Amino acid sequence: MSTTPARAARRYPRILSGLPEPFESGVRTGGTGTGSSPSDESGRVPVADEKLRQVYDLMKWGPTTLNTQPMRIVFVRSRAAKEKLAPALSPGNLDKTMKTQVTAIIAYDSRFYENLPKTFPNNPKAKDGFEGEDRKAMVDRVALRNGSLQGAYFIIAARALGLDTGPMSGFDNAKVDAAFFPDGRWKSNFLCNLGKGDPAKIFERSPRLAFEEACRLA
Repeated sequence: MSTTPARAARRYPRILSGLPEPFESGVRTGGTGTGSSPSDESGRVPVADEKLRQVYDLMKWGPTTLNTQPMRIVFVRSRAAKEKLAPALSPGNLDKTMKTQVTAIIAYDSRFYENLPKTFPNNPKAKDGFEGEDRKAMVDRVALRNGSLQGAYFIIAARALGLDTGPMSGFDNAKVDAAFFPDGRWKSNFLCNLGKGDPAKIFERSPRLAFEEACRLA
């Protein structure tokens, strides 16, 4: 069954009401409209816990394989947590991350399938397809792929709700995992700074590839 705007509005009234008009129109997504990274200004503009909850409550509706929802998030905001994160950061990401209000560690749960009886109740045996050492490589692929997909939903949700975002891959995953996930169950994927960028330091939106450059019709 196709989902019309009217049907979607009935199914998801909470997430489709009260969003910024640019998000609803699909023209651009909240924030400054440049895809800018939070910078010096973000350290002075608080990001409330309620705002982080709103971002999660919006992004969680994005689809994943069998509704697996493997993404996990650690919101790093205290000075102690930032100091724990600092040794894992590349030099180019260190200063801006330490100044940003919140850095989200976008991770994935390597045992996400244990939640399938709750999140995919129409197939009580779905969990069985992910269990066993011989399926570990497949589990990791599913977790990384769908966790990355949810990470994209997270960025779009944050922008829609007025935050600037700075996703980063310039860090040492092993150091982050050792510092924040010592039991090995969660694994870091990428980092994302959240806050408000300094308008004086925001770059114009960078060029994007045209349809003809990035797409083929087969």
